[in-house]
Amino acid sequence: MQPTSETHAGDDRGKLLFTPGPLTTSRTVKDAMKVDLGSRDASFIAVVRDIRRRLLALDGLSQENGYEAVIVQGSGTFGIESVVGSVVPPDGKLLVVINGAYGTRIAHMARVLGIATEEQSCPEDETPDLAELDRRLAADPAITHVFVVHCETTTGILNPIREIGDIVRRHGKVYCVDAMSSFGAIPANMADAHIDFLVSSANKCIEGVPGFAFVLARREALLAIAGFARSLSLDLLAQWKGLEQNGQFRFTPPTHALLAFHQALLELEAEGGVAARGARYRGNHTLLIAEMSRLGFTVYLPAERQSFIITSFYYPTDPNFDFEVFYSRLSDLNYVIYPGKLSKADCFRIGNIGQIFPDDIRGLAGAIADTLEAMGVAAMAR
Repeated sequence: MQPTSETHAGDDRGKLLFTPGPLTTSRTVKDAMKVDLGSRDASFIAVVRDIRRRLLALDGLSQENGYEAVIVQGSGTFGIESVVGSVVPPDGKLLVVINGAYGTRIAHMARVLGIATEEQSCPEDETPDLAELDRRLAADPAITHVFVVHCETTTGILNPIREIGDIVRRHGKVYCVDAMSSFGAIPANMADAHIDFLVSSANKCIEGVPGFAFVLARREALLAIAGFARSLSLDLLAQWKGLEQNGQFRFTPPTHALLAFHQALLELEAEGGVAARGARYRGNHTLLIAEMSRLGFTVYLPAERQSFIITSFYYPTDPNFDFEVFYSRLSDLNYVIYPGKLSKADCFRIGNIGQIFPDDIRGLAGAIADTLEAMGVAAMAR
């Protein structure tokens, strides 16, 4: 059943999180955490098995057609580091395609791990130059792996992972995608995009709570990484082998977060799956743009590059505007937005994901209008 804002009328959600995660979750997801289960309990192991199956199914995959789901304790960044540190061989070289802070973080992570790393960077408001990628891979046969962020939440820009995958495949490289903020609402189509390793986390579009990341992997590519891991706890292949052997984690799992995530997966299915959730988020985004435009704000990205996951807005040029005051006043009204992360523009961000509905967008817009008035700010951003 498609949820609606009316479902939540008069509820006790408290502060609404207009962020890219953690985000506002349903009451039933929260309730799922009230059960204490041991990590070796048969019922918990069954839940983990079902989570792994359902994660693959979200992208039309299964173990039967050669794909695996591996759960990694920790934040999404832990999942990224598990992949970076496990899949690149000692003599390998990683090319990171960058147009935001999260791509930059991947390159930094690789260098900390002692991995030979190249960057293909472009401005934060542009998508990668595919011809340049083709040239780089042709010119440097030492490159073995390519990593890109699908939805770069620095701005909300959506990168062309299918087109990048075609190029990476043609050059015979291993392809890794950070789908942290997109998986569960925007189809990844791993098989069609030739993605070998995809990473996301519990507290994004599937609407669970923080505590773990997950990696979807092509089994053949996963089995090929034996002996590459640079970490004990973040050894991706060892993690998969443990889950396959007895259904258990090698180290203590976030049991309550996993129970909540299982409930979140059931609710995603009840909503109508990835397409329906993406449609709700897109509706939130469209309404947000309309409401913010009415207030005089300007969107940072052009519409053709903008995802519906998170939206960046320029600061008002009014000298009375102070983001910290703006943020704090909105938080006091139970609306939490997100600071900017851009290197060359003063922006803030508003997320459209989580248990957020049209009435919530309108409520946020009203709170922003009241806050600007209280601050003596004209919202003209550009």
